[in-house]
Amino acid sequence: MFRRLSIRSRVPSIFVAVCVALAGPAMTAVSAGSAHGAAAPADVTNCQPQGSVSLAGGEYTLQNNEWNSSDPQCVTATSGTAWTVSTANFNLSGGAPATYPSIYKGCHWGACTTNSGLPIQVGNLGSATSSWSTDQPGSGAYDVAYDLWTNSAPTTGGQPDDSEIMIWINSRGGVGPFGSKTGTVSAGGLNWDVYTGRQTSWNIVSYVLQGGSTSVTNLDVKALIDDSVQRGITGPNSYLIDAEAGFEIWQGGQGLGTNSFSFNATPGSGGGGGTGPITGIGGKCVDVAGANTANGTAVQLYDCNGTGAQQWTVGTDGTVRALGKCLDVTGAGTANGTQVQLYDCNGTAAQQWAAGANNSLRNANSGRCLDATGASSANGTRLQIWDCTGSANQQWNLPG
Repeated sequence: MFRRLSIRSRVPSIFVAVCVALAGPAMTAVSAGSAHGAAAPADVTNCQPQGSVSLAGGEYTLQNNEWNSSDPQCVTATSGTAWTVSTANFNLSGGAPATYPSIYKGCHWGACTTNSGLPIQVGNLGSATSSWSTDQPGSGAYDVAYDLWTNSAPTTGGQPDDSEIMIWINSRGGVGPFGSKTGTVSAGGLNWDVYTGRQTSWNIVSYVLQGGSTSVTNLDVKALIDDSVQRGITGPNSYLIDAEAGFEIWQGGQGLGTNSFSFNATPGSGGGGGTGPITGIGGKCVDVAGANTANGTAVQLYDCNGTGAQQWTVGTDGTVRALGKCLDVTGAGTANGTQVQLYDCNGTAAQQWAAGANNSLRNANSGRCLDATGASSANGTRLQIWDCTGSANQQWNLPG
């Protein structure tokens, strides 16, 4: 039996794309659009072991993610979220899989898709659903599986530290999940075998669909996440940072593919979607200085006055918007004291915010909290990011 003995060693696709760009003439054969963030026209093929292709206007990313083999592998994006493993012929006899070509939404090792709605704190997850239609060849050894990651902070540039939730909708060739079988569960109207285990710094749970399938429609992913919390695998205060779906391959692999894929997560009540003032220390409002819409305009505290400069929309996509622009950490900085500003919305993690404990508002890029400088409530006090302390100058009352 092939059993998933160790975790995939990840290299962020954005980093690999930079390496490709610096590699010189020898790398010019890389397909146009293979770097993370580049738009994917029809039939874009990427053969770089850690290469990636942006899909559906940047909402999803397709990644090769070949990590335990040097054999050739290519993935080809066709249209929408459809893609296929166009080149692969692996022949491992056991142990960890050779590769996990997959599509993802959210932040994967610091590389974030646009308008993902993630991160969302697990305890504030209102819904999470997915539909996935696949092509599965009749030969080879592989699994067809989601991989969901949770982390103690809203984002991380490395290995997430809370849990890995795998959802196997099928497998062939005698492959099996990491850990040991610890039970069964009925969730989302389907029956699952449950396997649990512990890696070096995170928990793993795998839900294996009884009977298997080539597709799922409106799968209730939240029901499985909730079960993981109940089992003590996933922490309710951790953040769901991304959702992946693909194929762990030991043998063969060519012809595996996705016909269509969607993943949608929304926060529960109080998790965003409202428009109105954001109030903080001293009852003062978060304010765009001078109601100026220019990029780089300071964001500050000021007496509440009901103007558009104090009307913020806390979106389910993780953004906080006013005057048509986004609350942004200057220069995508991560250091304590980096000031926030108003800037064109661009989908980066510097503009992703998540409501957390003690009414905090945590930035996804840095893991730090929105903070009124010097614990001051004076008019004109600049807002910045700072280590989360739970103090009054980091407590915000959000609309909605």
